[in-house]
Amino acid sequence: MNSSTIMIIDDEPQMRKLIRMFLEKEGYSVIEATDGVHALSLLDETPPQLLIVDVMMPFMDGFTFAKEIKRTSTIPLIFLSAKGEEWDKIQGLKLGGDDYIVKPFLPGELLARVESVLRRSYQNKPIPDTLKVGPLVIDTSAHTAILNEIPLSLTVKEFGILHLLAKNKGRVYSREQLLHIVWGEEHQSSERTVDTHIKTLRLKMGTDGELIETVWGIGYKFGV
Repeated sequence: MNSSTIMIIDDEPQMRKLIRMFLEKEGYSVIEATDGVHALSLLDETPPQLLIVDVMMPFMDGFTFAKEIKRTSTIPLIFLSAKGEEWDKIQGLKLGGDDYIVKPFLPGELLARVESVLRRSYQNKPIPDTLKVGPLVIDTSAHTAILNEIPLSLTVKEFGILHLLAKNKGRVYSREQLLHIVWGEEHQSSERTVDTHIKTLRLKMGTDGELIETVWGIGYKFGV
């Protein structure tokens, strides 16, 4: 499973949903922002390893966002736009964009460009693999989870669930989504298996097990 987190910044809900589906299918964690202003407010919470930024947005467009973020950050950035004119592409690259994708695009093209930018950007340094959310610290390279400075003894699936929910805190995942992402598309498990793993995970987390919240009729989320 990919350890990279990608932020999608686009004011079109359907476009965000589509890109999220492509990326999560490949194991990436995804954060959504509706515009540049919203994205800036989220960056300090869970810094992503890549930004996918729509050019045409209200409040703060993609080019303005790029100017702002590149002053203080080296996070790689892919522009996404329905405008495919050469001037727009050149402008995006001059502003620090690592790539420029024209809508509409094929899933394979998007994923190939995402992988290419991540590879180029982090080939000489490791992608950050430590996540801190409240009292929880997860190290994906060491495959460890520490809660209130106490290591948790987790199975592979429990670790996968905790990592996914913590990286996307506040987002609700259905049982079916958890099965597809953590167990894989070829899984033969039932949704009840997810409930069993969640129950065991909460027990191991002690009083902090309540951080994994049940959203009745839908699924689970990390509630910090």
